[in-house]
Amino acid sequence: MDELVFEIESAKAEDAERLAALRIEAMRPSLEAAGRFDPARARARFLDTFEPDETYVLSAEGQLAGFYVLRAREDHLYLDHLYLAPEHQGRGAGRKIVGLVQQQARRLGIPVRLMALNVSDANRFYQSCGFDVVEQNELDTRYAWSPETSAD
Repeated sequence: MDELVFEIESAKAEDAERLAALRIEAMRPSLEAAGRFDPARARARFLDTFEPDETYVLSAEGQLAGFYVLRAREDHLYLDHLYLAPEHQGRGAGRKIVGLVQQQARRLGIPVRLMALNVSDANRFYQSCGFDVVEQNELDTRYAWSPETSAD
């Protein structure tokens, strides 16, 4: 499959509903595997914390391809969401986005933190991007990546 060519734009307030729908679509397999698929809950959890200034939309060929949410904290960057439409997964966009976030963290001299459902394929992906497990509970795994410990 070809590498996904995409553009990144800042989100707008009116993007909220379509991003929530993409989140539900992208998370559905993991949430079903965890026995927690509830579209209304997944939608509300996203919309309740949606901040356009922290959200970046990926477009490919004029269509919504994915999005990510990067929240700047005092001592770290928090990659709160990274979702790609199922037809665009496995085409390098996720790795490219994580690389951009890691570059930003490197410039700022702070770590990147994130969380993934234990049953999600995202766990292998984030570990392959250099993230280390920090904490795990029955549902989620928390990860961190630090520029100090990065081999790059």
